[in-house]
Amino acid sequence: MGFGSYDESEQENQEYDTDFEDDDGVSAEENTHDGDVEYEFTASNDELIDQLSEIKENT
Repeated sequence: MGFGSYDESEQENQEYDTDFEDDDGVSAEENTHDGDVEYEFTASNDELIDQLSEIKENT
């Protein structure tokens, strides 16, 4: 056989592992969270805008 030659019978007998149900991957529901998140804002809008302005000046 020369360069680029192949046995056609080998091409017909190839098996591919397409079982995607294996435990090799990560389950998307493995780390779900069913709780609540609450935020308490103690700064006024003006204070937050001032802080943002300072951050932008320093970058």
